[in-house]
This record gives sequence, structure tokens and C-alpha cells, in this order.
Amino acid sequence: MKHILRQHIEEIISLTDEEFDFVLSHFEPLKKRKHQYLVQEGEIVKKEFWITKGCVKSYFLDENGKEHILRFAMEHWWITDYESFVKQIPSKIYIDCLEDCEFLYISFENRDKLTAQMHKMERFWAKKSKFGRIALQRRILSLLKNSAKERYDLLLEQYPLLFQRVPKKLIASYLGVSRETLSRLGP
Repeated sequence: MKHILRQHIEEIISLTDEEFDFVLSHFEPLKKRKHQYLVQEGEIVKKEFWITKGCVKSYFLDENGKEHILRFAMEHWWITDYESFVKQIPSKIYIDCLEDCEFLYISFENRDKLTAQMHKMERFWAKKSKFGRIALQRRILSLLKNSAKERYDLLLEQYPLLFQRVPKKLIASYLGVSRETLSRLGP
């Protein structure tokens, strides 16, 4: 688990053994079972999670109780409610485990300390944040300009394993279509 995190970080910055040990000292391991929450609406989120095993979904419930999936995240992805985490305000979303999961997490305080003491990590998270904004922009553009079939094909092309791990009902919600429509789109 530790060396996988190091490889992940070193895709963006290089670290000496001592620097990585220092970075790692700011993280804690966490295990959650399928259907357990990482984040619930209304709580102030104090942790950012790096997934070492498993798959999660983030979503919100509208005024009618309908679930709207914002994103899925799998191994080697970061997830939290970023607005709540950064601004330290109550969360507007839920994040729960679709499988038994394992994480390394960093607290808000530890991330703040780490970036203040180690500018390499500040650069790391700045780049990860930029990549996240790009992915979000692509998702919004896809929702606005692509047909349901095009969105389905793009998701299948980018994340084929997701279709083996996530129920079709959740894929349909993510794509903004009904379960019946999804059945007509896919193989």
C-alpha cells in the first residue's frame, strides 16, 4: 500500500525516502465495509481519502429523495466532499462504499501542515486539483452536448472495469438516464 502511494505521488513530483516517510506520517489507514459511509450530508468533512482497495460513489439526494450520482472513484483515486473539506462547512453530499474498501486518509489539519512544511506536496495537490477540474469540465460538457449513447460509450471506453463493479442502476443515474434507457444503450 505504501509503495503504491509513493508511485502515485511520484507521477507528479519526486521524493527521497526520507521525504516519503515524512509524507506517509501524515496519513492513516481506514477500512470500510460495503454500504458504509465515508461522508454524510450535513457533516463537516475533515478527511481526504485515497482509495487503495474498492469502489465508492458520491451523490446527493434531491428534494424528492432521488439519488443523483456525481462520480465514482476506484483504486488510486482521491475522494472527499471538496467544498466541505476546503471551506470546513457542512457537506451537501454523501460518499459511500460500493464494495469493501481500504483507504489512506489525510486530515484537513495534516494536509495543511504537510503543504506548509513541504512545498513539493503543495505542488502535488495543486496539480491533482487541476486534473480534477479538467475531469469535471469534461463531465459537464459531455452532459450538455453528448447524447445518452455517446455518454455511455465514453464512460465504457474510459472505465470499462466500472461496468463490472457497479450496478447498472447506478451507472444509469450517473449518466442521467433511466435504467430502461441504459438497457437500450449497452450490449
